[in-house]
Amino acid sequence: MKINVVKTSENELKIEIVGGSHGLCNLLTKRLLEDKDVDFAGYDVPHPLASSPTLYVRTKGKVKPEDALVKAVKKIREANDAFSKEFNRALKA
Repeated sequence: MKINVVKTSENELKIEIVGGSHGLCNLLTKRLLEDKDVDFAGYDVPHPLASSPTLYVRTKGKVKPEDALVKAVKKIREANDAFSKEFNRALKA
């Protein structure tokens, strides 16, 4: 997976996720929208055969959009770790 920065400003970020999917972008968008400092988050897949979705993030100005994205990724990792532990516990039962 490769990430290309398409546009960046003080409160906006637009990145292309080469090799990304709806699942990844939907998860990132959901976590970003949980952040009170994020004004808008969404993604677009320009063509279904080209797996390079574009993710948009706009913050309210208190936080850089890059920082909001890093925070969202950390939340996803924490949730994944918790799921993995619970899943392994369930398998042992």
